[in-house]
Amino acid sequence: MSIRSAMTYASPVFAHAAPKAFNRLQIIENKFRRDAKNAHWCFRNSVLHRDLEFPTIAKFMKDTPKRFFDITESHPNALLCSAAS
Repeated sequence: MSIRSAMTYASPVFAHAAPKAFNRLQIIENKFRRDAKNAHWCFRNSVLHRDLEFPTIAKFMKDTPKRFFDITESHPNALLCSAAS
């Protein structure tokens, strides 16, 4: 979904954000997901996350730095590898 990439573009800024900020972003994402799947209001958000195999915004933003450093460790650019370690 392109909404997630737009919402998480500045995810490093949210590293020390309050849980309420994550909650607000999650509400927006849930609305878009519900519209995309044409899901009825009675479906739980946890079911939508499980069925679509998408993590929550908070989990995604916590995993983003780990993925970044995993990628940079195996990058062919030596300068980037040394900066990441």
